[in-house]
Formats: sequence, C-alpha cells, structure tokens
Amino acid sequence: MKLLEGKTALITGASKGIGRKIAEKFAEHGANVAFTYLSSVEKGQALEQELQSYGTKVKGYRSDASKFDEAEKLINDIIADFGTLQIVVNNAGITKDGLLMRMTEEQWDDVLDVNLKSIFNVTKAASKIMMKNRDGVFINMSSVVGVNGNAGQSNYAASKAGIIGFSKSIAKELGSRNIRTNVVAPGFIKTEMTEVLDPKVVEGWAQAIPLKRGGETEDVANACVFLASDMAAYITGQVIPVDGGML
Repeated sequence: MKLLEGKTALITGASKGIGRKIAEKFAEHGANVAFTYLSSVEKGQALEQELQSYGTKVKGYRSDASKFDEAEKLINDIIADFGTLQIVVNNAGITKDGLLMRMTEEQWDDVLDVNLKSIFNVTKAASKIMMKNRDGVFINMSSVVGVNGNAGQSNYAASKAGIIGFSKSIAKELGSRNIRTNVVAPGFIKTEMTEVLDPKVVEGWAQAIPLKRGGETEDVANACVFLASDMAAYITGQVIPVDGGML
C-alpha cells in the first residue's frame, strides 16, 4: 500500500543522510517529491535522477532555507511546478560543535540560522497554501540533543530545542485549519558523518542504547512516512523519538 499516493511533499536538506532517505521513502510511497540541497550540488542532481525511477514527479531545488526571501521563492516555485503542497519535512541542519568557552558568535549564529530560522521561514511560506487548502502536514526534525542537551553542542541543542517549542506552538495555531505539526527526534543514526568515526567509539555509543545498535536512516524515514500519512490524522503537537530507547 502506498501511503502518500497523490500527495506533494517538500524535504529540505535532502542530498544526503536522513533527508535523502526520507525523499526516497516518500517517492516509494507514491508522493511527488520536491527537495532542496545547497552545497552538495552533484548529490542533489543525482538524487533527482534516482527518484524518478519511482514514477512520481520529482524536482530538486538549490535553495538556502535560512534566507527568508529564498524560502518564499522556493515555495512559490514548488506551487508553480507541482500545483500544490501538502507535506513539508524541515530537515536541513548543520553542526558546528564546541565548548561554550571556545564557541564563536559565528558558530552560534550559523547553527541557529540553518537549523531553526529556516523552519520559521519555510513554515511561514508553506502555511499560506496549506491554510487556503485546509490541509497540510509539517514534520520538523529535532534531535534527542534538543531534549536532553549535550556538552559541546549548546548551539545545536538550543536550535533543536527551539524546533520543539516552535512546532508545539504552530500545532496549536494551525490545527483548526486541519494542518498537523509534529517533531521527529532522532538519536544516534548511522550516516555518512558517523562512518568516519572510530568504530570502537561507535560501538561504545551503541552499547549505551537499550536496543544495542545505532539507528538506520530508514528508521527515521519510516516514522516520517507514518506522520505524513492519513494514518496519523489525529496526531499533532507531538515529539516522536526515533532513538532505540535513549530517552
């Protein structure tokens, strides 16, 4: 059964990792997929080619969601190209880790802009079409770090905690228009970034997780498919950890 058949979805930051797998799973479940990339141009173009094999409409956009005007243009371009927009997965994010005493203002501002301001920008722009249609779903990507904090990641933790507060507020504001807003909070997920780490360090982290393994990008993508689908029609304002029991 294709859970997203006929729906149009936007996934930001989809050229690699979790975002890429979400785009893939959405297309597999019948969604028309718009996605963004920024620095990974070749990977973004390759993903567009790959997803077209699922037989739905697919288009990648090079766009910086942390810029208000670019987010507005992105949503307008998607409406022009696809005709509508029902689902937004705000996934774009970066890390610039460091202890507070060593963290620069630039490191703080960059992470807050990309991780948190981008969600304000895209949600504000996309909510206009959703309110008009009285139909829509926002899925915002936080992290277990946004719930529990983590030493050396105060900027990242602040941005991811901010996503939770923002999403719960938007769920209350837009719920009467049949627009749902939920948060996914991944734990330790195996991606390109974790592949370069010392295997012993990775194994140590895995042993601290009740399920005794790191998560796969597919684990996060499957949760997003469920939340985007009509199966989750009465779920809004929630934080769904995909963390193997870490929280």
